[in-house]
Amino acid sequence: MDEPDAAELSLSVAIIDKLVANHREFLGFLERRLGNRAEAEDILQEAFVKGVERAETVRDGETVVAWFYRLLRNAVVDHHRRRGAAGRAMDAFARELESAVEPSVEVRQTVCACVRSLSDTLKPEYADALRRIDVDGMSVQAYAAEIGIEPNNAAVRVHRARLALRKRVTTSCGTCADHGCLDCSCDKSCGPALSAS
Repeated sequence: MDEPDAAELSLSVAIIDKLVANHREFLGFLERRLGNRAEAEDILQEAFVKGVERAETVRDGETVVAWFYRLLRNAVVDHHRRRGAAGRAMDAFARELESAVEPSVEVRQTVCACVRSLSDTLKPEYADALRRIDVDGMSVQAYAAEIGIEPNNAAVRVHRARLALRKRVTTSCGTCADHGCLDCSCDKSCGPALSAS
């Protein structure tokens, strides 16, 4: 790649100086379109980075401001698109939550009894991690402090415990575990036939 000559460097510096000199106007332009100063500052910062990276593509120093406003308009459109997509995803999630049906007490007790008996077949440290974090609701950080390990190690332990429990549920309950059957009849296989992993 060829090194830029003195004229190209001078033009790039002039372009950057012109962009910096118009910072306040650019920020106002974005804030009016976004209605949020923090978002406007974030987008302007990203646009400045792009502008500086692409400064050499602008050949006429007089058009740099118009060129940068075009870059800002595109950034605003992209921002609104992303926000719209995120909003639609949140709306869909809210509808899903509204239509979700809480399982009956009987179903929860049956499932909990099955899972509890299966968790007792895991390594003691896995069963303890699941009990303290998932059942008792203790945070991973508090659990780590309680047993004297690093929070990252506790997070790995509970992750591995969940995987081991999932394998036990799949082995014990078969397709019920994969397909969400509510007529679990795995009591016969939850006992000592499963050894600790």
